[in-house]
Amino acid sequence: MTAADFEKLGVFYLGRAHDLATKTSGDELILYDSKDLTTHAVCVGMTGSGKTGLCLALLEEAAIDGIPAIIIDPKGDLTNLMLTFPNLSPQDFRPWVNEDDARKKGLSADEFAQQQADFWKSGLEKWGQDGARIQRLRDAADFAIYTPGSNAGIPVSILKSFAAPESAVMEDNELLRERISTTATSLLGLLGVDADPIQSREHILISTIFGNAWQQGQDLDLAGLIQQIQNPPVPRIGVLDVESFYPSKERFSLAMRLNNLLAAPGFSSWLEGEPLDIQAILHSGAGKPRHAIFSIAHLGDAERMFFVSLLLNQVLGWMRQQPGTTSLRAIVYMDEIFGYFPPTANPPSKTPLLTLMKQARAFGVGMVLATQNPVDLDYKGLSNAGTWFIGRLQTERDKNRLLDGLEGAAAGQSGRFDRGALEETLAGLGNRVFLMNNVHEDAPVVFESRWALSYLRGPLTRNQIKTLMDPIKAPAPLASSRQAPADAPVRVSAPAARSSSSAARPVLPSEITQLFVPLRSNPPQEKATLVYRPALLGCGNVYFTDTKTGVDQQEELCLLAPLTDNLVATEWSSAEEVSFDEAELDREPAEGAGFAPIPSSAGKSKSYDAWKKQFADSLYRGRSLQLFRSASLKQTSKPGESERDFRVRLQQAARERLDVEKEKLRQRYSAKFTSLQERLRRAQQAVEREREQATASKWNTAVSVGATLLGAFLGRRARSIGTVGRATTAARGAGRVYKESQDVARAGETVEAVQAQLDALQRQFDDETNNIARLIDPTTESLETVTLKPKKTNITVRSLVLAWTPYWEVGGTAQPAYT
Repeated sequence: MTAADFEKLGVFYLGRAHDLATKTSGDELILYDSKDLTTHAVCVGMTGSGKTGLCLALLEEAAIDGIPAIIIDPKGDLTNLMLTFPNLSPQDFRPWVNEDDARKKGLSADEFAQQQADFWKSGLEKWGQDGARIQRLRDAADFAIYTPGSNAGIPVSILKSFAAPESAVMEDNELLRERISTTATSLLGLLGVDADPIQSREHILISTIFGNAWQQGQDLDLAGLIQQIQNPPVPRIGVLDVESFYPSKERFSLAMRLNNLLAAPGFSSWLEGEPLDIQAILHSGAGKPRHAIFSIAHLGDAERMFFVSLLLNQVLGWMRQQPGTTSLRAIVYMDEIFGYFPPTANPPSKTPLLTLMKQARAFGVGMVLATQNPVDLDYKGLSNAGTWFIGRLQTERDKNRLLDGLEGAAAGQSGRFDRGALEETLAGLGNRVFLMNNVHEDAPVVFESRWALSYLRGPLTRNQIKTLMDPIKAPAPLASSRQAPADAPVRVSAPAARSSSSAARPVLPSEITQLFVPLRSNPPQEKATLVYRPALLGCGNVYFTDTKTGVDQQEELCLLAPLTDNLVATEWSSAEEVSFDEAELDREPAEGAGFAPIPSSAGKSKSYDAWKKQFADSLYRGRSLQLFRSASLKQTSKPGESERDFRVRLQQAARERLDVEKEKLRQRYSAKFTSLQERLRRAQQAVEREREQATASKWNTAVSVGATLLGAFLGRRARSIGTVGRATTAARGAGRVYKESQDVARAGETVEAVQAQLDALQRQFDDETNNIARLIDPTTESLETVTLKPKKTNITVRSLVLAWTPYWEVGGTAQPAYT
C-alpha cells in the first residue's frame, strides 16, 4: 500500500476493512467521501474502544483536504492534534510523554520517549504513512488551542456574543428568538439561576432587554445589561408595567449578582482575547484553513455550558451568512457531548445543536458528535445524522438505544435497516474496530481505524498548552466592558491656557458653516494647550458599477484637508480619510480653546464653491476600486473583500468545482470500470472452473493408476490384457491432468492481465483527478488585479464645510485631539 492508494481528492482515509470472523484486517481501504459528512456523523464507543483515535484521524483527513474545523474539547484529548512530529525523533516526543506511564513500565522518561517514537513510526508504517504525511498535515492547515476563561492558550472574549446579531439572524424571527433565549439561559446559568424561559422573571426581563437592544441594532455588554436591568428600556412587559412585573428592589438584587460576576478577578479573563468571530477563527490571516480547538476542560460545568451555548450560536449566525453549497465547507466537532444534548432536558446548548443538525447541511457545514454514553443522547435529534461510527459498547442497554437511533436515521434518510444483522455485528466489535453505517452507501461496513498522525498522549495540562501556544499567539487585546467606548467624546473641564500663537475665534460670514470636530483624547501633559486649526471636511459618494464583474457598489467617505489659501485637487488626494461626517460634529467649541489663524480665502463664501468642485474632481481622479480576479475559477472579489477573505471564498468554490469535475470523471470512467470489473469477475470464475476440472482430472487419473497397479500385483498374469488397457487409460488421464493444469495457468494469466488493466485505469483516473486539483488551487494561484474607476456622473458631493480640528500643543509640538 502506498500513499497514492489513499491520497485522493475529496476522500478521507479512515482505515481498512475488517473481518469479524477471522479478526483480521484485509487490504481493502476504507475511504470516506467528504461530501457525505454534510449529512453529519455520530461516533459512539466506550472508553478504550479507540473512539478518540478515529475522530482525530477524521479531523486530520479534513485538515489535509483543506477543510477548517471548530473543535469543542471538554476533556482535553483533542489538543493532541497539536502534537505532530514529522521527524518522529525521540527528542520531539520527550516533552510530551506521560512520565507516570514511563515509571509504570520501569523506564526513564528518555527511554520511554525513544520507545514511543519507535512505536509511532512502526504503527504509521503498517498503515502506509510516514513523517512526510505528518508534514503534509502541518502544511495544509493551522492548528490553535483556544482557552476561554484562561490565558493558557489563546484567550477568547465573550463580549461579541452580546453584540447585535448578523442581519441573517435578525431577519429570521425563529432564529432570533432562539439566540435571545439561549443567551439569556446560558448567562443566568453562569449565575447559578435555573431559569425557565416561560416562568422565570429573570429570563423574561433579560430576554426583553436583549431583544429590544438588538432590534434597534444596538450592542450590549455586561455593564450595559446591568444598567438596563436597573432602568429597563421598556415601560411594560406583557400587560404589566415593569415595576409590577419585577419590582426595582428585586431587580437590584439581580443587577448586583451580575455586577459581582463582572467584578470577580477571575472573570476578567472572559473579557480578554480574540472575539468569537467564526470567519476569522476558521481561517488564518493569510486565508489558510484552521482547526480551532476550544479546550474547556479547565472550566466548571456552568461555565462550560455558558461558553458552548455562546459558541454554537455564533456558528449559527456565521452559517446563515454563507451561500448554500453541497460540498463540505467546514466541520463542527464536539467530543463527549454527554449533558449537552440530552433526550429529555433542555439545556441552553440543545437548541442551537438541534438547529445545526437540521439546517447545517444546506450550508456545507458537517456536524460530528462523539460520546461514550449513548443512552444519554437525544436520538430524535441525531436521526438527522447520515453516518454512524460505532465502536465497542459497554452494556446491552447502550446497544439497544443505539439500534433505536440507527433505525430512526435509516427511516429519516430512506435507508435500509437490518436490526438483527447489526445487533450481531455490534456484539463482535473489538478495540479500534468500528461499524460504519453510512446512508449514502449500500450496506454497513466493519473496519479497523488507521494509525493517527498525531501523538495520542492523553489530555494536556494547562502548562503544556501554554508551552505550545505561547510562541504563536499574539498579545491578547483588552476587551473589557469596563472601558469607555472607543468613540466616546472626551470633554475638557479645565483646559490649559491658550498658546501665544493662538487667537480668538475668527468672525466669519453667516453663510459659511462652521463646525467643530469633537475631542476624543485627554491632554498629554498638564500644560498642554487646546487649539483649533481650520480644515475642510468634504463628504461625498462614489458609485462604482461594472457589468462585467457584476459590481454595483457605492462608497461613502469623508476627507479632512488642512485649509490653505491655494487648496487644490492634489492636496485633496493626500487628505485624511475620517470616520465621522458633518452630522457628528459639534456646533460649539470646547471652552477656553484657542484658534489658529485662518486663510483670507476661507472668509469668502465663493471659495467654498471652488473647493467643492476641486473635491469632486479629486474623487473622480483619485478614487478607484481594486478587485481580485481568479482566472481558473472565473470569480471576482467583492468590494472591500481582502485577498485573504477572497482566497477563503475561492477555496469553497474550488471544492464545489472539484466535486463537479470529479463527478464528471466518475461518469466518464464508469462504463470502463464496469466493463473491466465484469471481465475480471468472468476471468476469476474461469479460474475456479478450470481449477475444479483440473482437480477432478487428477482424482480420476489417480484412481485409474491405482487400479492398474493393484491389478498388476494381484492378477495371475503380470501383463493381462485388462491391466494393459487400464495402464493406457491412466496414461491418457495423466495427459489430461497436464492439459488442465495448463488451462488453469492460462486462466490465471487472464485474471492478472485484466487486473493490471483495471489498476492502470484506476491510476489514470487518479492522475486526472489530481491534475484537476492542481489546476484549481486558490491558495497558490496568482490573482489578477482589476481596477475600476468611477464616471464623473457617479460622483456626488454631500457636503463641504469649514471644520475646526482640535490639537494639543505642548512646547511647539502638536498632536491631534480628535483621534
